Amino acid sequence: MGKKRKNNDASESSRSMDGNTVQLEGISTVGNVADNDTNMLVVIPKKKAKIKTKVVEKKVKKLSKKERKRLTDIIQRKENKERRANLLEALSKNQASEEEMKRFTSITEVYTQNYKSDLAVGDTYEMKINSIKRTKRKKKPMTVKEDKEEDPESEDTDQMSTDEEVEAIMEEQASAQTKDDVTVEASSIHSLNQSLHAQIEPAKNPDSKPADLQPVKNADSKPSVYMHLNRIPEMQAARLKLPILAEEQVVMETINDNPIVIICGETGSGKTTQVPQFLYEAGYAHQSGIICVTEPRRVAAISMSKRVAAEMNLTDREISYQIRFEGNTTPETKIKFVTDGVLLKEAQQDPLLTKYSVIIIDEAHERSVYTDILIGLLSIVLRQRAKRGRPLKLIIMSATLRIEDFTSSVLFRYSKPPPIIKVEARQFPVTVHFNKKTIEDYVSEAYKKVCKIHRTLPEGGILVFVTGQQEVHTLVRKLRKMFPYIPGQANLEPTKKESRRERQRKEKLLQEEKKESLLEDVKKIDLNSFSVLPQDDEVAENDDNIDVNSDEENTKLKEEEDEEEDLKAMMKEETPDSSIPLYLLPLYSLLSSDKQAQVFEPAPEGCRMCIIATNVAETSLTIPNIRYVVDTGKTKTKFYDKVTGVSTFRVTWVSQASANQRAGRAGRMGPGHCYRLYSSAVFSDFELFTPPEITRRPVEDLVLQMKSMRIDKVANFPFPTPPVNEQIKAAESLLMSLGALHPVGNQSIRFNDLKKVKSPVITDLGMVMATFPVAPRYAKMLMLAKTYKVLPYAVALVAALSVDELFIDSIQPSDAEGDKEKWQSKVAKLSIFRSNLIGNAFLLGDMMVLLKAVGACESEGCAVSFCERLGIRFKAMREIRKLRIQLTNAVNTAFPEEDLVVDPNLPPPNEEQNLALRKIVLGGLADHVARRNPAPPPGADKTECNRLKGSFQCMQLEDLVYIHPESVMFKNKDVEFVVYQSMIETSRLYMRGLCCIEAHWFPELAPSYCVLSKPLEEPPPRYDQKTGKVFCHRSGSFGRCNWEFAPTEMEFPDSVESYRWFAKFLLDGDVFPALARFKSFLLLNASTMVKSWAKLQPKTDTVLKALISKEAKTRDRLIGMWKTEPRFFQAEYLEWIPESLHGEVITLWPPLVSKS
Repeated sequence: MGKKRKNNDASESSRSMDGNTVQLEGISTVGNVADNDTNMLVVIPKKKAKIKTKVVEKKVKKLSKKERKRLTDIIQRKENKERRANLLEALSKNQASEEEMKRFTSITEVYTQNYKSDLAVGDTYEMKINSIKRTKRKKKPMTVKEDKEEDPESEDTDQMSTDEEVEAIMEEQASAQTKDDVTVEASSIHSLNQSLHAQIEPAKNPDSKPADLQPVKNADSKPSVYMHLNRIPEMQAARLKLPILAEEQVVMETINDNPIVIICGETGSGKTTQVPQFLYEAGYAHQSGIICVTEPRRVAAISMSKRVAAEMNLTDREISYQIRFEGNTTPETKIKFVTDGVLLKEAQQDPLLTKYSVIIIDEAHERSVYTDILIGLLSIVLRQRAKRGRPLKLIIMSATLRIEDFTSSVLFRYSKPPPIIKVEARQFPVTVHFNKKTIEDYVSEAYKKVCKIHRTLPEGGILVFVTGQQEVHTLVRKLRKMFPYIPGQANLEPTKKESRRERQRKEKLLQEEKKESLLEDVKKIDLNSFSVLPQDDEVAENDDNIDVNSDEENTKLKEEEDEEEDLKAMMKEETPDSSIPLYLLPLYSLLSSDKQAQVFEPAPEGCRMCIIATNVAETSLTIPNIRYVVDTGKTKTKFYDKVTGVSTFRVTWVSQASANQRAGRAGRMGPGHCYRLYSSAVFSDFELFTPPEITRRPVEDLVLQMKSMRIDKVANFPFPTPPVNEQIKAAESLLMSLGALHPVGNQSIRFNDLKKVKSPVITDLGMVMATFPVAPRYAKMLMLAKTYKVLPYAVALVAALSVDELFIDSIQPSDAEGDKEKWQSKVAKLSIFRSNLIGNAFLLGDMMVLLKAVGACESEGCAVSFCERLGIRFKAMREIRKLRIQLTNAVNTAFPEEDLVVDPNLPPPNEEQNLALRKIVLGGLADHVARRNPAPPPGADKTECNRLKGSFQCMQLEDLVYIHPESVMFKNKDVEFVVYQSMIETSRLYMRGLCCIEAHWFPELAPSYCVLSKPLEEPPPRYDQKTGKVFCHRSGSFGRCNWEFAPTEMEFPDSVESYRWFAKFLLDGDVFPALARFKSFLLLNASTMVKSWAKLQPKTDTVLKALISKEAKTRDRLIGMWKTEPRFFQAEYLEWIPESLHGEVITLWPPLVSKS
């Protein structure tokens, strides 16, 4: 039978007629008949009746997205409630007893103060909580049951939030009346168990959701590690005196919880030596990697590694250092001290620095260029290492409070700035004394101040700050003459004190005896010959405070007393005194390492130590036993002209931060004094901080390194203090002129438009240049040396150019024997010797002097005595040897076929090699070209004649420049064009490191600076059999000054004309001699290719299109095409010869070898 269905219409009609049951279409339909009625009338038709019924399709109402979402939420909520009920039932099986539950305290009670008067003993409490779904909500406080009967429904209504109200409305619309919240009584064990989970779980993690009921494993937790060290008791006792030892727990907890930490503490707080030890003991060097500490100076890296190794009682195999050309790292190294440049070079090979677990940037306040680059680079590395699951810790340590540059959100893209730990230094009080007057001759003033301190003040070391090597030696020599120290002389302390008392007694007698004579000398002084103008602002201010109504005699008397005191002091200073010897030591960066280390050793018995130093002693080293500091307030700074690119050294005032650093040197071991040789008014005008080095020097080496690391947009790099846009543009322009960078699209740009190029990209040549550890200019010289086959000489020359001050200056060292005349005689002999080093290679100039000096020292084994005899700094020669080895290895890595070795007996270059060396020097220093100015016209002014005499005009400056007197080319008046290594500014602008060049080399070696004409018709282009290329002559000008040069032969420029001329030589048989015998049979003369009417001949157009399509304009390119397409250019050539010769040409093709 068919499907049964209830027919309500039929039932109603049967009931209205007779109440009987009717069956239609074989479907039995039961009407409204009593169950006990068994005599139903059944009517069965004989034939199936066909009744036409209209089928009405019931339209299904489509749900809107909002309605569908509402119904889905209702279903989902019901399912959640079912799961919640099942969960509660499961939890009730593991319920606690009622007695145990009463011992728990609700979270609401913990934060609510209840008074005894409010609670009655024995009362029964109930707690009202939200459902598990809203466990993050604030819980209802406990209430007394007897005081108030709670209505569950009203309570639920009060506790509902906006989301709950929406849910309730949706449930009412769905006719599903349910309750969202659950009210539990304290007496119900089932509800109390639920209450326990509802309140304890959110307290552990307030941000958790109902679904987060599973235990979550803490990924940050790791077992603690402690590496035990067997320290020497004396070392441990010395460590405990350092201020940072008290902050070890704070430091390590901060480091463990943060990827970046900044530690700020004055020099002497122990941060450099102790923080690496903290990290080692905490296990940071156990398995995860090496602890790396960067120092801005090499002497600091070496001394700190030795000190830390001694404190930890470990060998140099575990605590090592790595500086340029030198290091003692091993596979067992755990802590490595490096210079910032070394680490930056490692980052070029390993961008993520994977072998390090912690990197410490020490002395970050000095803001060296490499330190700034490292901090910006590490801010990127930190995020990359964190993504890879190998987090890196970065610790920045600074000695000053200028830390805003290191906490910039642009630099470290974290939600909050890095934490800062300030460590109080072990600093004793330092009394600062300002001069009343600021004397211009600060060296003489420093000499007077040291003499006064040594004669009158108690024992304690003296540290004097001056600007450079010359001032150091001058001051040391004068003080040694005044207070001579003779080794072996007995100067015991009691005798010393007794002699001082005796000396003071004698001085008093001397003062009484000569008082009248001194006053007479004062009267003889003509005060009218002295200026009454104040020497600084402070004196002017003090003049305003003088009482103009005071007695004129008192004023004159005061002046006479001052003059008397000055004369007394002068008399004392000019009298040598060997009874109080002074142990004097120089200290500057170019000093040898063994002499630098002497400042850490104690002074001989009976002597006071006095150190004359440059700013190298400002922050990098902690010199012991210093009690007095004499600060001249001066420093020698290298300034860089961002427009011209010229660097000059100038003596300027230090910053206030540097002056405070210098003063702090007197308070390391005890209370001290700082004598500033300038007034307080001058000090207030100092800059607060020294500008970062990156803003004061050229940055082409940094730009090239960053480009090689695929950092194309250097301006967007996160520098702590970014260089100005002019610096970056100048660096990119120079690199483009060297061929290391090229514009996007590789289009040719004139040198005047180089700075307009935006974000040039690195070339293959630039990638190789970046591997050499020298400046980009010198790297280009090495690349050219490979072409000219003079790599051994170029490596030695580049190594010598990269090291400053190879030869000893004309400055007399403080330990030099003999008087001034003997020293000058020695300098003159050395000058003659250097001139003789040139030999026949005079045009190579100062470059040949460097090359010969390196070769001579290497042949003698680089002996100290030999270097001193030739006036060569042994320390510089040792660095040249190390750099030469390093460059040789780099060249062999870049060009394995060269197989270059360091030859200690390298013979002098021959004439052809000298010529090649001059060319490569021009290729690397093309922007350092200068041209001699013509002689002044007859009758010119004498002053103008003196100004133009020996002057040159360079590309970068409008001012006249001159050859330095120490150059071997100083007296040469015949050279027209020279190239210089550097330029210094004193009374004039002087060029140093000169080499003669030829003007016709410009188009070949410095094309970026040339403006060339079109190929000249006379002489006509020619084909060069050696290179297989077409050459032509072109004239032009060079540089900003438009120095014109004679027509020069060079490769034909890339143009349509170059293909025409190559086709001409190809048809004539000059390119392939096998085609020369067909020249007389050509249907058209080959010269037709280069005629102005060549387009009228279809044959010329066919040949031209074929060559251009394959860029075939050289012999090598054509041969390469025939290797893949042997019949290339055959059809085009056949059009130029008679048909009778076609078969012979086809047999011959390709015409590489003549078959006649």
